[in-house]
Amino acid sequence: MHCTHPHRPELRGRQVTFCERHGRSRPGRAGFRAAPFPSALVASVLVAVVLLTGGCEWITGPSDGDPGPAPAITELPRALTGAEVEAIRASNAFGFNLLREVSGETPDESVFLSPFSASMALGMTMNGADGATFDAMRSTLRFGELSEEEINQSYRGLMDLLGELDPRVELRIGNAIWHRDQVTVRSEFRERVEAAFDARVQGLDFSDPGAADVINAWVRDATNDRIDEMVQPPIPAQVVAYLMNAVYFNAGWTEPFDPDLTRTGRFEPLAGAPAEVEFMVRDDTLRYNESERWRAVDLPYAGQAWAMTVVVPRDGTTVHDLIDELDPEGWDALTAGFQTARTMLSLPRFELEWEGVLNDALKRMGMEVAFDGGADFSRMFEGTGAWIDEVKQKSFVRVDEEGTEAAAVTSVTMVTSMPPEVRADRPFLFAVRERLSGTILFMGAIVEPPTM
Repeated sequence: MHCTHPHRPELRGRQVTFCERHGRSRPGRAGFRAAPFPSALVASVLVAVVLLTGGCEWITGPSDGDPGPAPAITELPRALTGAEVEAIRASNAFGFNLLREVSGETPDESVFLSPFSASMALGMTMNGADGATFDAMRSTLRFGELSEEEINQSYRGLMDLLGELDPRVELRIGNAIWHRDQVTVRSEFRERVEAAFDARVQGLDFSDPGAADVINAWVRDATNDRIDEMVQPPIPAQVVAYLMNAVYFNAGWTEPFDPDLTRTGRFEPLAGAPAEVEFMVRDDTLRYNESERWRAVDLPYAGQAWAMTVVVPRDGTTVHDLIDELDPEGWDALTAGFQTARTMLSLPRFELEWEGVLNDALKRMGMEVAFDGGADFSRMFEGTGAWIDEVKQKSFVRVDEEGTEAAAVTSVTMVTSMPPEVRADRPFLFAVRERLSGTILFMGAIVEPPTM
């Protein structure tokens, strides 16, 4: 595979590569005009959201061992519970808010997020929170008045449902909690996260550099080697746990693009000079929708339960204008308005790696108390006051003529205050004294390296 890098590849937080075709490396609001359910549930929310600075959005990837043609999937294998419907809507709303906050921090850069991964990692963490900390996290994740039990049941139900939806789509969802082995995890917390998230809970000697290797090996396995590292040794002494979610998705288009039609064209970024990139081209009957501000197309994967929705702003509108207007009602209206129509589509081939710390975005969204030393995570560990130090996400996506491959890992780092350390490794003062009367018997200063 030969790849060319467009303008400003050094931009912080992400690397975008537009690739020439040499085969795959591996297998309501502001004019937005409720979607057929599989589209609204599966395509819209529960994968990742990617934004390119020129104004296109897309998601997801191809799987090995395609079993071949099969009837389109037109309904879910079971009805959703009321709590699951609410949880899906909450995940959508949280994702739109998170994309808005993160993209606003670096508006000239591309971003690729998995709000589903972030929500699940924070949802696990929320199971250890109590009081105002729990309330703030539940509000930020947009769960409203859903109880913890309803939220947990919804996470588990959606994990199982999405995993079995289409055998031609490879989907992996994994959760793990890695904690310092001197820390005692409360049994009730362990039981909840194992039942609801199928989480692996494991204690490690964080002072051993090999602990980071164990964690990173899990990350690589969970993402098919697309993300190789989330923790670097040495692990800081104040870190007591990492709570992680990993999502990997790989699916082929229902109708692949013809690589012989791929051609070079100009991509117009928000900032910087235009770049020559490879565009995949289709002139076909597609699911299409439009308004005065945007044009959109829906590209199905495999059995058509999963799809990538691409929304391109019209002249006079920027991609950030559309992001600022995103909400569940507008998105549902957009996806519900798709109709089949002859459409001429040009979509770039690309590969994108993104990494970001979500702390500031989550604080602005209402979760500030969880990052403070006064946070209440008393339901997570025994005898240890802890709080969130960092929420980090790494992601990867590749889109080409055959389909899309995507991965994301979200890590929530929990820390505790360290006991004060006195290390006399420099010149120091000392005294021998009688404490009750206050009498100093001897005094001195060690200035040279001591001997004995």
